[in-house]
Amino acid sequence: MNIVKRKINVKTTTNTAIERHPVPLLGIDYKVKIVYKNTKITELDIENKTIKISLPNKYKKMNNQEILDLAIDKMYEQVAKVEIERAMEKTRIMLGFAPEEYEVKKMKALGICKENKITINPKIVKYNRKVIDYVVLHQYCHLKHKNHTKSFFTMLEKYLPDYKTCEEILLDL
Repeated sequence: MNIVKRKINVKTTTNTAIERHPVPLLGIDYKVKIVYKNTKITELDIENKTIKISLPNKYKKMNNQEILDLAIDKMYEQVAKVEIERAMEKTRIMLGFAPEEYEVKKMKALGICKENKITINPKIVKYNRKVIDYVVLHQYCHLKHKNHTKSFFTMLEKYLPDYKTCEEILLDL
């Protein structure tokens, strides 16, 4: 029986004009490279401090900067779902209570607590896990103390003694 093997050439083109540096993710800066290939779905791969986004060839003629921004935003949203869930569970166990509900949503602030509901911005995943944990803890403290009173900061410091380091990182923007 003769088995014929065919080598299929997949044409892959890289457009270096649509690289963006740096793109922060969990406190680490990554390079981003978009590659076009014969595929129907968008793929994202992270290795060696590079985020490689593989797009279908049909996107070659579109506005590359727009595609890059959308892909990065989608990546932040996907990572945020996992990281914020991790931080929420860690904080719930540490404090012994939880909000009635929480959501991940784009907004101007990184986090808000309103009517016993915590909302966290997916762009929080630009920062390292300690800062993510700080933002979540900060919002949990608002469940008990609505304003930035002395008792609010006492509670914050009890569970994260060096919280001011995280605040400084966020202020350096």
